[in-house]
Amino acid sequence: MKILALGGCGEMGAYAVRALLDMDKTVEIVVADRNGDAAESFVETLPDRASWMQLDISNPSALEAAVAEADVVMNTVGPYFRFGVLVLKACIRCGRDYVDICDDWEPTLDMLDLDKEAAKAGITAIVGMGASPGISNMLAVKAVKELDRAAKAYTGWDLDSAKPENVGKNPSAATIHGIHQLTGMIRAFEKGRYLDKRPIERLSLNYPGVGVRNAWTMGHPEAVTLPRYFSALELSRNVMVSDRLSIFLIKAIAALVDTGVISPERAAWLAERAELAKGESKSPEARLSAMAGKKSLALPPLFALAQGEKNGGPASAACMITSAPSGGMAGATGAPLAVGAWLLAQGKVEAKGVFAPEGCLNPEAFFDSLGPLCTPPRKSAEELTLTTRSWEKVGLGELLQLKFTAAA
Repeated sequence: MKILALGGCGEMGAYAVRALLDMDKTVEIVVADRNGDAAESFVETLPDRASWMQLDISNPSALEAAVAEADVVMNTVGPYFRFGVLVLKACIRCGRDYVDICDDWEPTLDMLDLDKEAAKAGITAIVGMGASPGISNMLAVKAVKELDRAAKAYTGWDLDSAKPENVGKNPSAATIHGIHQLTGMIRAFEKGRYLDKRPIERLSLNYPGVGVRNAWTMGHPEAVTLPRYFSALELSRNVMVSDRLSIFLIKAIAALVDTGVISPERAAWLAERAELAKGESKSPEARLSAMAGKKSLALPPLFALAQGEKNGGPASAACMITSAPSGGMAGATGAPLAVGAWLLAQGKVEAKGVFAPEGCLNPEAFFDSLGPLCTPPRKSAEELTLTTRSWEKVGLGELLQLKFTAAA
């Protein structure tokens, strides 16, 4: 089985490549990058099942030739509004499965529009297989399925967990992307229809086992993809969680962009410096450990919440992970990407067409495969995920303590 890793020597692509080589001792990976020297240097650190090639994916004939030689294409080359559809169409023409980490709702919709073409070609394409979207979508599936009818779905993550590992002279592409999703208008799903709204809207979420906590909206694919697969949903939003000072600064920076005072790139530079001033953030392991046993908790670092009905009455269920891949955003994004590529390579995804993760993946199979890539590792989906339910009246801190004790 051969996997073509486009952008495979970047931070997230490289993490996924290493994870795949560790997961499956038979898989072959071709690391393709516009910078041939970087690709060659990276491959020299890998087992001999990895090779490299210099590739400019804006060259259609070169891209198609490379895609045709692979079984699965793993795409980490952004921005996806420029390259997502381009690469996916090449995969459709060549009849090759595809997976990426697109976290922009606009190109996500463009790629989902190629569903019929992909199905006709007999391929499976998974769009947005990172942390959020990706892990968050799979958590949402588990939360929604706890209810007889889910009317509302929220996916969320803590802003501190999305900090770039390294801050350089220029802002990271991830931070610039974040600024775009916090300015202008974003797509939301409310009252059973899609509409455009301003981001950074405060919502009060009643998380089972935690209570009512504030969160703020931002643009992300989960808000527009979940209603495609769960037709009873009347509302779907993606939210971020942070402290009041950080939210104040984000609103101020976003206002400067929206009024044309500064560019998104300058805003991203300012945002990264503000994060640096806050000091080093805790690792996912430390953050989760600190939650265990406590009665008063903030919302989890990464979660999904579903609200609706159970046994004829109002009910809610929420799902989180109890461990996470190490390596900051590179690990949080690269590990689930590796799992998605591996499931495709193993023929474990039967549906044909273009899907968000929740549309084609079995959450238990996904979390079973992700668990061993986490720190500390988890043996199964049952160990890795934790669901709280409004009808059980048990605190999240208590359940986390029990979970950690059982996994020790």
